[in-house]
Formats: sequence, structure tokens, C-alpha cells
Amino acid sequence: MSSSMAVDKPKAPKIDIDEYLTLAISGTPADLHPFFESFRNLYSRKLWHQLTLKLFEFFDDPLSKPYRVDVYDKFVRDFDSRLNQLRLVEMGVKVSKEIDNPQKHLEFLTDLLTRVDTGKAPEAHVLLLASIAHAKLLYGDLEGTKTDIDGAWKILDELTGVDNSVNAAYYGVAADYYKTKGGYAAYYRNSLLYLACIDPAKDLTPEDRLVRAHDLAVSAFLAETIYNFGELLMHPILDALDNTPVEWLKKLLFTFNEGNIGKFEGLSPLFPQEPILQENYSFLRQKICLMALIESVFKRGANDRTMSFQTIAEETRLPLNEVEHLLMKALSLKLIKGSLDQVDQKAYITWVQPRVLSVEQIGQLAQRLAAWGDKLHKVEDRIAPEVLVSG
Repeated sequence: MSSSMAVDKPKAPKIDIDEYLTLAISGTPADLHPFFESFRNLYSRKLWHQLTLKLFEFFDDPLSKPYRVDVYDKFVRDFDSRLNQLRLVEMGVKVSKEIDNPQKHLEFLTDLLTRVDTGKAPEAHVLLLASIAHAKLLYGDLEGTKTDIDGAWKILDELTGVDNSVNAAYYGVAADYYKTKGGYAAYYRNSLLYLACIDPAKDLTPEDRLVRAHDLAVSAFLAETIYNFGELLMHPILDALDNTPVEWLKKLLFTFNEGNIGKFEGLSPLFPQEPILQENYSFLRQKICLMALIESVFKRGANDRTMSFQTIAEETRLPLNEVEHLLMKALSLKLIKGSLDQVDQKAYITWVQPRVLSVEQIGQLAQRLAAWGDKLHKVEDRIAPEVLVSG
């Protein structure tokens, strides 16, 4: 049965709202009484938008914690079809966190899903699917999590101008899922997209920011397809690593970006602090060699990118007989473009992957631009007299 047929589902017994609010006032702390008086007033006047805002205030009040589920089930459900469906789902997701029993938690969310019309409120449907996926992930149902993530993406991919809270819910649970599965590249991409939808300084605790920065760094190192750390290097989330025992991970990120093998070797004694890095040392060594190759090509001008295997061996600190394999790997990953001459042992490189530059690299680029400008002036000085004579 589709969600658009939700109106056919049996509804909870109708209750007397005025009587319910009167009982609520008598059974809750005095500090919450003004909320229930406002609920009565706004409900009787059918001011649904204002009532929605007041409900959010109530659910945000720490004192409301023991009463949230009851208010949602017995009060909000009476008029939920009149509310903005996205705001309704946001309320429902917040309230569901008060339900400790896994089965009842999922039942609460899936029941709400049956009452949301996907066609009329696709964003609300995505937010709810993402929340259900997150609950299933917490309870160990990885297959169910993936099914709901895929279902949410199928809808989300067709939408434009999506509310940030919806995108954040989707990318957040997708990142958590791939973290659980050890999908480093997918975690890296989804986690950065999640951070783009929130304000980390306000929406994440210092501990959450540290964990996120740590996990992003590790995924950047271990992802087989990620060789451009630019977006992460520019993100303030990395500041969470400062003045912590894992601050060296931030230094290692910049070391990789620079392709600096010397610094990599200097930091490698710290790898045992992160067992997963130590276990993947050979992969990381190959990755830093590839980054060193990219840096070596980048430092050269466009007319100076024919490199001998011997030169590459020296700059990547590899045995000569391993250079060809490194170049083939770089070509297959599309880090560089060009061709190889195995006979003359030369690489003809025509393109190198763009990336974010460090201050030192920017200085080198400035020098190259200055040299290019000087060449242009020399050409101009040579051509100018000829133009004047011909004129």
C-alpha cells in the first residue's frame, strides 16, 4: 500500500482535546503549564503554523522530556494532516528519540511514514526514511539500513531546493552506514556533504567534531580512489584535531597533499597509535609515492613534463624497476594523463590532477607565473619593433 493511501488506515480513537489538555496541566510541572494553555488557545483558533512553532518550543524544553511521546501521540496526531508535513516529521523524529525500546521506536517511525504522502511531501518522506535507516543501523540491521538509504536517495535525487535538514539527515546516515561497512571513499564523500548541510560549531559537540575529523582523516588516507584532499584541508572541522593526541593526523594530511615523502617517513613512527594505518602501511607508502609523483609533475612547466624513469625513482624514493608500475597506477587512477616509452624509460605527461595548494606550493606557482610573464614581455619587446616597421 502506498503512502498516499494512508488515509485508509484505521485511526487512533478520537479523544477530547480540551479534556486531554486539562489533564496534562494537572499532571505536569508548573513551568510547562503555559505551553498547554497556548496549545488550547491556538488549537481552538486553528492557527496551525503558530501551534507548530509552540510545539517545537515545548519539545525543545528539557522539562518536556517525559511527556513528549504522549503529547505527540494524543494531541499532535489529532491534527497532523493540517501541519506542514516536513515540520511534522521533524517533530516526530525528535520525539522518537525518547523511545528506548528498539521495536517500539521503529514502529513509531514506520507508522508515521504511512501517514506521510510521498507525492505531496517528498522531503518529509526522505527525512523519515533517513531517520528509520539510522534507527535500523543503531540496532544492527545493515541490510534494512541500505534499503532505506537507497529508497531515500531515489526520491532525493529528483528534488531541487531541498531543506538542509533533509540533506543532513540523508548524508549523515549514509556516512554512518559506510563507516560501519568500511567504505572509506563513500564515507569521505557523504561525511563532507553532511558537514556542508550543518553548522559544525553549533550542531556538533566538541567530541563529535573530533570524532568526525579523525574519521575523515583516516578515510582520506585509506580510500583507494581519493588523492585530492582539498575540500577536507580547507574545512574548519580539522581544527578539532588541534592540541589533541591525534593532531599528527592533520600534519599527515598536509604531508600527503604535498607529496612529501620525507615528512611521511618522519611521521610514520606514530602510525602504531592508529592500528588501522599501521596495518595498511604498504598501501599508504604507495599512496604517498603517487602524491609525490603528482607534486613532481606539478612543479614542472607545461613544456618540461617529459620525465625519465630515473628522475621519478629519485623523487619518489622507489627502486627503478618499480617506477613503471607506479606510472601505470597513476594513469589508471586518472591522476595523470600521458604516455610511457618503456624502451627509452621516459614518461610523457600532458596533464596532472588539479588540487589544493599549500602556501609553499602557491609560492612556487607565483614564481612560475612571474617567469611566464617575463617570457611574454620578451616576446612583446621582440615583436613590437617589427610591427612598427611594417606599419
